[in-house]
Amino acid sequence: MTTSFTDADLAPITTALSTANEAFLEYYPGESNRRQPVHTVYGGGHLFKADSSRRLGEVALKTLEAYAPDAATFAEAFELTDGPAFAERLYQRVISKLQREAVEDFRLDYEDGYGNRLDPEEDAHAAQGAVEVAKGLAAGTLPPFVGIRIKPLNEDLRVRATRTLDIFVTTLLKETGGKLPENFLITIPKVQIPEQVTAVVKLLEILEQKNGLPADTLKLELMLETPQAIISRAGSLTLPSLIKAAQGRCLGVHFGVYDYTASRNITAAYQAMGHAVCDFAREVMAVSLAGTGIFLSDGATNIMPVAPHRAEPGTTLSAELETANRKTVHHAWRLAYRDSEHSLINGIYQGWDLHPAQFIARYAAVYAFFQRGLAPASNRLKAFVSKAALASLHGDVFDDAATGQGLLNFFLRGISCGAITEEEALATGLTLDEIRTRSFLKILMGRRG
Repeated sequence: MTTSFTDADLAPITTALSTANEAFLEYYPGESNRRQPVHTVYGGGHLFKADSSRRLGEVALKTLEAYAPDAATFAEAFELTDGPAFAERLYQRVISKLQREAVEDFRLDYEDGYGNRLDPEEDAHAAQGAVEVAKGLAAGTLPPFVGIRIKPLNEDLRVRATRTLDIFVTTLLKETGGKLPENFLITIPKVQIPEQVTAVVKLLEILEQKNGLPADTLKLELMLETPQAIISRAGSLTLPSLIKAAQGRCLGVHFGVYDYTASRNITAAYQAMGHAVCDFAREVMAVSLAGTGIFLSDGATNIMPVAPHRAEPGTTLSAELETANRKTVHHAWRLAYRDSEHSLINGIYQGWDLHPAQFIARYAAVYAFFQRGLAPASNRLKAFVSKAALASLHGDVFDDAATGQGLLNFFLRGISCGAITEEEALATGLTLDEIRTRSFLKILMGRRG
């Protein structure tokens, strides 16, 4: 073969290219195969109890029994048109989920859901919340993900935010003998500049050092709630600088719909999840996070599925009032269902729930999404695995593992939340052992032998 390139020619080029490729992969490692909760439930930190998840599930079940006592009513409430068998399957799985694991992620809130109180009162509630989380950890009653949301790190509230963080984490570790709950996260609201994230990272380092935790144990989430958190004053995207400031501690980013729309001068009557300004912000966030392995969460529907009429003790409601209650709850369910569906269609697999009756709409939307996508995703992943295995068999390079991981993650997400059974996932041609590796690359390596 006659060539023009010499080793001397190629050496500086390949060295520079390899360095750049490695730096790219460090920032963009690809889609994570960690479990992502389908929702985060926010509740005042002063109200949390060790068994709150169970009690919230019971409220959700009672609401379902009252306003959708059978699959046909369930289908009517959510305007499902996939047939009775589909509705029955979803209905039974939602019931099972509410009985088994109604809450996937809970955030004890010391910000908007808590309000501004006297310092001694918030001090006491921060310690009380930590004690309840410790009790839940000991009793095994915590949801799979749990954490706190402190106040913002702006000039007005940074001192209060820092103190609540210190009291909560220090008390929790004291009560548990230095053990954190699995998937414990600290949510930082209204982040606007990298320096706020840097400050939190330094505070977490001190907490780890003072309490005997290994470095980088404490993880955080960022909440973006203003236009400045989307585009900086320099005209660049803000999120990459915030992620960099987190120094690998950031596992998720949440979108605050109502603060964002208010900051964009959208009047209260039109502040909603589906507003066009929210779609713009979400897409900027999603593009900024693509390939980083950091999860994105949408906001919450602010119309609660709560019946407006209640019977006085010893009395019952009239048929007209019962009908009005049903219409109100079903309307709110449909709003939440459509908002969740909109997020899922746009590749956002997590959102907020503010009331246990919203869990029903959340799981109805999530389960319908995964069930409708099950057959095409199974066929696509089966063909993709075959293509990858064939390339490996012939010694060819197959470098599209990221796409394979994305397809596999559809099933991992569906299985983890109860939308897809492991048996249904076998239609992909994968074994349960292969699926449980959670890694497309490991599956390929295993098949290569």
